Amino acid sequence: MSRKVLVTAGASGIGKHIAAAFLAAGDDVYTCDINSEALKIASTELPGLKTGVCDVTDRAQTQEMVLEAADQLGGLDVLVNNAGTSGPTAPVRDLDPDQWEQVLQVNLHGTFLTTKYAIPHLIRSGSGVIVVMSSAAGRFGYPNRSAYSTAKWGLIGFMKTLSIELGEHNVRVNAILPGAVQGDRIQRVFEGRAKATGKSPEEVSELAMAKQSLKRLVDPDEIAALAVFLASDAAKSISGQALGIDGGM
Repeated sequence: MSRKVLVTAGASGIGKHIAAAFLAAGDDVYTCDINSEALKIASTELPGLKTGVCDVTDRAQTQEMVLEAADQLGGLDVLVNNAGTSGPTAPVRDLDPDQWEQVLQVNLHGTFLTTKYAIPHLIRSGSGVIVVMSSAAGRFGYPNRSAYSTAKWGLIGFMKTLSIELGEHNVRVNAILPGAVQGDRIQRVFEGRAKATGKSPEEVSELAMAKQSLKRLVDPDEIAALAVFLASDAAKSISGQALGIDGGM
């Protein structure tokens, strides 16, 4: 039976890979994104993908988006909270408070809002699943990345709490914690670290790989496959878990 899946920020990056993987598994997928042009491209490249523009930090927009997704899909079985922002690279003493707040608004508040409005639909599903995209930064402290790391740690606490609250409704909740993932975003992160530390992007990349047992970036398709697995019956006894996919950091 096909599942009804909502993926936030699925017009590009990891979210797009996740939406594509669920579609390939035969599921019905709706994705929202703040970038309307990227959504148009994604809907062309991924036939059958349902889309809507939404800023997940906006309460009214998010509530309306979840209702629209549930209406178009005929319910909700799976929510993948993928929307996030990497934020600034700077030590705490130099960090712009507005940038700090923006990271927490997108990564934490946006996940809270989307989940809050999706919960009634997931309970009605009878076997709902929530996947929260955290990060290896939700396991470790990261110098010059305090806002991002704080938000990603917060998502682990949110996931753990949700898994307890929703267990009686047979709704499972888990988090995926990617490490360094192939794509434009990690290159921007490496460039930011290089600027903050005075190292070259190549040196920053080498330092990142030195902290992993597997010396390669994570393929986003591997993350997508993990999300599909967590939403499947093969994972029906897995809940409350923070699953690293980071090359063995």
